[in-house]
Amino acid sequence: MTSSEQVVDSPTSWVADHIHRYVQTGGADGHEWRPGVFTLLLTTRGRRSGKPRRTALIYGRDGENYLVVASQGGAPEHPAWYRNLLADPVVEVQVGAETFTARARTATPEEKPRMWKTMAAIWPAYDDYQTKTDREIPVVVLERD
Repeated sequence: MTSSEQVVDSPTSWVADHIHRYVQTGGADGHEWRPGVFTLLLTTRGRRSGKPRRTALIYGRDGENYLVVASQGGAPEHPAWYRNLLADPVVEVQVGAETFTARARTATPEEKPRMWKTMAAIWPAYDDYQTKTDREIPVVVLERD
């Protein structure tokens, strides 16, 4: 993604507001979304539009890698950002004031139980979201380029 491209933020107003505050303050307002719950900004390339699209997501760590969950609150469909990264796994990530390029991949079946446990410890509602849907909610690994 090039810095000259206009990024399209989440169409959900409270998420867009969160993103705006996060970007304007270099993460000082928004990195810690709730006590002990941290967020990053993920920018993917729209699979149909080709435009960079940004959202805010709760994250965890697995060594040097960042973890996010494609839960969409247990909706029947994967979130758009996840479908975008399946089409193009090169993403931009902002954690606090730091921005970097990463490659996104879905956790393997061997990795997922451990990573899910990490993420559910941060946001226990993920377990509830999984009970609301027939789809398997993916854990996404963001590996810094």
